[in-house]
Amino acid sequence: MRFSGIIFDFDLTLADSSEAIIRCFKLTLEHFGYPGRSDRDIFDTIGKTLLDSFDILTGIPDNPQKEDMRKYYVSQADKFMASGTHFYPETLPLLDLLRGKGIKTAVVSSKMKYRIEETFLLHFGRVPVDLIIGLTDMPKPKPEPDGLFLAARELDLPAGELLYVGDSMIDAEAAQNAGINFAAVTTGPTPAGVFEKYPNVAVLSDIGKVAGLIENDR
Repeated sequence: MRFSGIIFDFDLTLADSSEAIIRCFKLTLEHFGYPGRSDRDIFDTIGKTLLDSFDILTGIPDNPQKEDMRKYYVSQADKFMASGTHFYPETLPLLDLLRGKGIKTAVVSSKMKYRIEETFLLHFGRVPVDLIIGLTDMPKPKPEPDGLFLAARELDLPAGELLYVGDSMIDAEAAQNAGINFAAVTTGPTPAGVFEKYPNVAVLSDIGKVAGLIENDR
């Protein structure tokens, strides 16, 4: 199968932001007077929207405070997120390899676009992808396919020539809903076996293994 474009999730796919995310959630829960949650409880929400995560972590469906909590979380993320995010060592070499082969690249994430750009610039001094689509750029978040549809349009590529790489069931479902090829990485909270329930071209141990798909593809 020939891929002309590869789209990536961000958190726990290209970078490990869990340390900063856990810190910001704990500060927010404490600020609003909720019981603390374990690192694992918070880690397991990564990939969901902040609003959905606050429902889960407070145990209150449609929590009436969640928008205020989101704003406070963002204020803490402004302090800690970019510096507390660590890119996997394979990330930049992979993105540069793809660019060298003329393969278009994008990020589609439930994170805000400006935060992803800020993090790339802090760690790499540049934005090494062609396109970033964040939470507010898409009408509905993943697993709805809107973000992937938008990426396909912006990259001017048909779905059959695209590969989406992500670490969660939400990513797998989004790719399935968009009719786009999917490859899983197991650097997130989702066990490898779970991805067998979804259409996929590969289940990989880390982002660097995507290079093998490209070498076989070309």
